Amino acid sequence: MPEHDPGIPVHLSTSSVYPQDAAYAFDLAERLGYDGVEVMVWTDPVTQEAGALRALSRLHGLPVGAVHAPTLLLSQRLWGWEPWGKIDRSIQLAADVDAGCVVVHPPFRWQRDYARGFVEGVAMRERLTGMPIAVENMFPWRAGTSELQAYLPDHDPTDEDYAHITLDISHAATSGSDAAQMARDLGERLTHLHLGDSLGSFKDEHLVPGRGSQPCAQVLQHLASSRFPGVVTVEVSTRKKDTQQREQDLAEALAYARAHLVAPAPSG
Repeated sequence: MPEHDPGIPVHLSTSSVYPQDAAYAFDLAERLGYDGVEVMVWTDPVTQEAGALRALSRLHGLPVGAVHAPTLLLSQRLWGWEPWGKIDRSIQLAADVDAGCVVVHPPFRWQRDYARGFVEGVAMRERLTGMPIAVENMFPWRAGTSELQAYLPDHDPTDEDYAHITLDISHAATSGSDAAQMARDLGERLTHLHLGDSLGSFKDEHLVPGRGSQPCAQVLQHLASSRFPGVVTVEVSTRKKDTQQREQDLAEALAYARAHLVAPAPSG
């Protein structure tokens, strides 16, 4: 019978408990049996402070697997307006908490100077710091029949010369991409996975895996069979749920991930 690969940890993103804070995320991750936590740098001051994160990590016995830089549209003012400054502070925070990588989004279209040297700037920082910077796939913004390519060089990082990439299954659905094919095509460049489902609408849904139409199971099985060296992070939206529903959803997401992180049985 196929077995869960204990070598692929399943972490909980602090964004999955929003609007609750990082302390709640660590506590919940421990209670539900997650292997670690991904920290989204946000207005919660704990997410910005290495000492506080190390204390939570020790208290709950859970590592910080990744730091997600504050590159969301709603966090543009966090840590100042200079984009590279945000990345550099995120790299330092990740190093201070022993995280395995920094997750970043491609530049917005209006950040033209930042975008012009983004690919090279990511590579340079990886060389100087030794910290993997995993660029995440995004999606066009759509309204009715209109479509805006909101990211530069592109919302899809797979054609750019990045050494490390984060695959977000919900984002792939919103862009109309096949996440399973992306995972296969990325090969060793696939460094980090954001696990969340979608019904394929133009909205970025981040559903509990198994509740949408995306190939979540196939992606997880591919990771197990290829001995993926990174982390699977559950990133689902629970912001409209009460506490009981949120915790049930995140328990279900963890169970789904572990059920499908299976490697093929040896032949014979």
